[in-house]
Amino acid sequence: MPNLGIHVYKKATAVSLPAVAASGIPFFVGTAPVHTAAKPSRPNYPVLCTSWDEAAEKLGFSYNWKKYTLCEAMYSHFMLYGAQPVIFCNVLDPSDTDMKKPAQSRAHEVLEHRVTIPLDTLHDGLKVTSGEGESAVELKEDEDYTLFYDEEKNACIIELLEDSASYGAMSITVEAAEVDPGAVTSADIVMGISQADACMTAVGVVPDLLLAPGWSHDTVVAAILATKAAGINGLFGAKCLIDADCSAEGVTEYSQLTAYKNKNNFVDVNQILCWPQVKLGEDQFHLSTQLAGLMASVDTLNGGCPYESPSNKNLKIDGCCLEDGTEVNLTWEQVNLIAGSWGVVTAINFMGMGWTAKGNYTACYPANTDVKDQFIPISRMFDWVGNTIIRTFWSKLDRPMNRRLIDNILDTSNIWLNGQVAAEHLLGARAEMLEEENNLLDLMAGIIHIHIYITPPSPMQECDFTLEYDVNYVQAALG
Repeated sequence: MPNLGIHVYKKATAVSLPAVAASGIPFFVGTAPVHTAAKPSRPNYPVLCTSWDEAAEKLGFSYNWKKYTLCEAMYSHFMLYGAQPVIFCNVLDPSDTDMKKPAQSRAHEVLEHRVTIPLDTLHDGLKVTSGEGESAVELKEDEDYTLFYDEEKNACIIELLEDSASYGAMSITVEAAEVDPGAVTSADIVMGISQADACMTAVGVVPDLLLAPGWSHDTVVAAILATKAAGINGLFGAKCLIDADCSAEGVTEYSQLTAYKNKNNFVDVNQILCWPQVKLGEDQFHLSTQLAGLMASVDTLNGGCPYESPSNKNLKIDGCCLEDGTEVNLTWEQVNLIAGSWGVVTAINFMGMGWTAKGNYTACYPANTDVKDQFIPISRMFDWVGNTIIRTFWSKLDRPMNRRLIDNILDTSNIWLNGQVAAEHLLGARAEMLEEENNLLDLMAGIIHIHIYITPPSPMQECDFTLEYDVNYVQAALG
């Protein structure tokens, strides 16, 4: 029976809209004072934050960055660089008996109706009493006292309320357990790194920078970071930013770097090695932490494309230092060796530009001189293009493999790549399906091979000018 009338049908668009991968998104693994947070997040699970307030609300904050390493990343990324989003993974679990100290009872002097106890104090199970012996009275929270955490003083404050019968007490006894960040081991950090795979499903974002400040000098942690960076979810490429040990057991002189790097096997194509640490006022940072903020800022200025190196861009620092705070002041010749010959990213204050990052090489240099591996921006561009391709064509899996599907993939790829060439993010690019790469057995098995050629621009590391005295100008001027 005919279907009378006028009908309109829609046909699928021959070209897909590219799902461009995000860049400059860090995944920080470490410890946070989550017990002080207003809305504490789940330990060992990705937490996406887009602002300082959100991060502090979910993770808490402390200026003791040696204990709580994620707080350094929070401060640097949000306060100094204004970059977002950030994904955090806190491995410190206050409910884990192995990560807290048993409850102890201590008497404290009351000053101005307040008692100051360590920030590590856990609210859960806390017991406050006034008086001694049979006259001791247990105080009730919100009736006799209030408790809050003071990040500026790095303390937990118990304040007696004016309506309480114990308001004028000279001392009170506090029984409480304390969280123990020192109980966290490199094995816990490794477990946190594995949570990078959960980012896609948990927060809908895949990071492309992996960091564990305060832990990445550990050879096991650095190796696991590199392995995970090679394939988040077994698919997405990333880079890990790691630090050389700046303590007395590590590198205290620039001349020790190349031996240290080789001894600890920091030579992976997905590692970016940093030395030394840096400071701003009284605050001290791992260089990797600040480099992540700088890379995110540079990527953002370039529309989310990682084709430009962070080298020779300003860091938010006023000096370099070792773990113990000893100042490090490098000359240009020394920086040339560190960054130009040994494949380590460092910092320098030179040519009136202020403090800048210096270094274009991944840790694989100089052992590996493949241009797609050795240069930070080129290697990141290969990851970025690969990640974009995966996200764009994932929905095409399991569809009938016919000419229309292949043309859609090729046309979509080439249109997007041409756009990157026009924006000068790539010097040239194209996608092809080569006959020699697609044998009959693979095609019968539903496997096609698309060959993508890309050429990201290399960072200009040297520009030579030749000066010559031209005698002809003498005759022209005076003849």
